[in-house]
Amino acid sequence: MQIRHISTNLGHGLRRNLSMHLAVVLTLFISLSLAGIGVMLSKQADLTAEVLGNELQIQVYLCVPKDPNNAACVGEVTDPQKAAIDNVVAANPEVSDYYFESKATAFEKIKELLGPEQFEGRDAVVTEKDMPQSVWITLKDPDDYDGIVDAVRNLDGVSYLKTARDLVGPIYTMIDVLKYASWGAAAVLVLAAILLVANTIRLAALARRKEIEIMRLVGASRIFIAVPFLLEALVTALIGVGLSAGALAAFTQWALIGGLDDNINALPFIGWDEFVQTALLVAVAGPLLTVAPTLLLTRKYLRL
Repeated sequence: MQIRHISTNLGHGLRRNLSMHLAVVLTLFISLSLAGIGVMLSKQADLTAEVLGNELQIQVYLCVPKDPNNAACVGEVTDPQKAAIDNVVAANPEVSDYYFESKATAFEKIKELLGPEQFEGRDAVVTEKDMPQSVWITLKDPDDYDGIVDAVRNLDGVSYLKTARDLVGPIYTMIDVLKYASWGAAAVLVLAAILLVANTIRLAALARRKEIEIMRLVGASRIFIAVPFLLEALVTALIGVGLSAGALAAFTQWALIGGLDDNINALPFIGWDEFVQTALLVAVAGPLLTVAPTLLLTRKYLRL
């Protein structure tokens, strides 16, 4: 009987304040979508850093036979030359960490980045033997690298250097601008959603004040009176989460996988695994943004 009463009250409450509930749903939908896009852009930045390096890194390319980048390279870098490079890098105070990357690892990276088709078979553009070995150096301070660059640049066995800042700096700047803009807009809309939830509860409480007084007189518990309000908040949250998940799926499919990833081969892009992780975060955040304020505001407006 109680379940029937609660479900009836839930249906009446949703219909009675339909416009307010729709406003909450739409606000939640947009805010959660923007927040989710911000999270996915953050994951995109992490993936870009993993493949291309971050702004703290310098990549030192070592000599290969007939090196087109350095005429001084007369052949493949030797083990003694690599040992000398290792000693110089390890002793430099600007270096936080470093590691040597093999030809095989570099070849796998370029195949993953540009697609394996052009690197296989007789007509391969580049083979594993053509790839240079390299040293990935992580700096302590992205603005303090002149010392290590001067120390390494002219060593035997070094072809040339490339700072990741030159390559990925503009990319990270663009990602950060989009990410923080999404989160900023989402924060404003979350505040709007909470205010809409408060107004919805206030209007619902005014509309049901006689019913609530009668329930108090017959001894109805506080939770029994508050449950319809909580269920309304949960329903609106679930609808908002569902719409947001759909928007994030469309963003993943059309903007990332079917858009940028198909047309830009120079960068790696996130996919469905990151979408699932983000959708789970949205699924948790949505109910929290409506149910938690409802729990607090029902005490105020219903005087429970």
